Amino acid sequence: MKIGCPKEIKPQEFRVGMTPNAAYEAVKNGHSVIIETGAGAGAGFDDADYVAAGATIIATAAEVFAAADMIVKVKEPQAGERKMLREGQILFTYLHLAPDPEQTKDLIASGATCIAYETVTDRAGGLPLLAPMSEVAGRLAPQVGAWTLQKANGGRGVLMGGVPGVGPARVVVIGGGVVGTHAARIAAGMGADVTVLDRSLPRMRYLDDIYGGTFKTSFASAGNTIELAREADMIIGAVLVPGAAAPKLISRAQLSELKQGAVLVDVAIDQGGCFETSRATTHQDPIYEVDGIMHYCVANMPGAVARTSTIALGNATMPFMLALANKGWKKACADDPHLLAGLNVHAGQITYEAVGQALGMDYISAEAAIA
Repeated sequence: MKIGCPKEIKPQEFRVGMTPNAAYEAVKNGHSVIIETGAGAGAGFDDADYVAAGATIIATAAEVFAAADMIVKVKEPQAGERKMLREGQILFTYLHLAPDPEQTKDLIASGATCIAYETVTDRAGGLPLLAPMSEVAGRLAPQVGAWTLQKANGGRGVLMGGVPGVGPARVVVIGGGVVGTHAARIAAGMGADVTVLDRSLPRMRYLDDIYGGTFKTSFASAGNTIELAREADMIIGAVLVPGAAAPKLISRAQLSELKQGAVLVDVAIDQGGCFETSRATTHQDPIYEVDGIMHYCVANMPGAVARTSTIALGNATMPFMLALANKGWKKACADDPHLLAGLNVHAGQITYEAVGQALGMDYISAEAAIA
């Protein structure tokens, strides 16, 4: 199979879909790899690194899309890239279709087979291709939130760890999954007073057993959420419904109940955001204010630490990428129900229920697509 990796074009996106190590493994398995020139530069990989791995460097994205049987990316294809997809081509990347009807329509029209990193599952019920970036985003969230909390950036002017005689910042993390756990660990490590909200009692018991004393847990009822939010200096939204739009946990009306200059960090912004006032921002212009509340809603947070993120993502995606290349998408998905769970669009049809329901569009099952 000919595997293509174009340079990412989303603003301030420095990651790359394939590392030189991934290219080497693909070539060793008998496939050819074509990389757009400069694709790895933002993550610290030169064209020469890919050539040494056995890949071929191509001048333009258009040539990569035209030649490749499978496109491997990081972020969802932008409008210009979607026009270059073709029937029968495999697209393997993050898609986040539920809040994005335009992308969904374009992928349907392309006829391509589109497999989303964020809905591939594992035997434990986890999301193995989302987890590495969730870990990165979770660890970044308190860091960028602390910066936003500075008075010069519009925040309350509260230091995360406080100082002797002055209490620390109060941080509420909504969601006790991968993002929330990593966010809570880092925020607590910075000295903040941290509470994690979740609706799963078994998950809260687990967090208490492992991290008891590091941060607190509380049940994520609507009343409890706003009660804790009122006292918070920073609220980190870390709630994910796989493949579906994120639930709105704090409304516009409730902003008036928060402390002026408090910070909302919305890690769920790729899935539409979990605060009603969230809208996607970029690393270049990351924050904005609504009713005196600062919002940090960068849609590709892990792109800020592109090298770490690229290597972590590449380690996770490589086995699935090789399965798709070695077996073809249909056999690979038939052999692995966890990879099949990543099939979101095929041959002009949505093949993921949560996406179809979120967008009010017709869909078929992934099983029907490979029948």
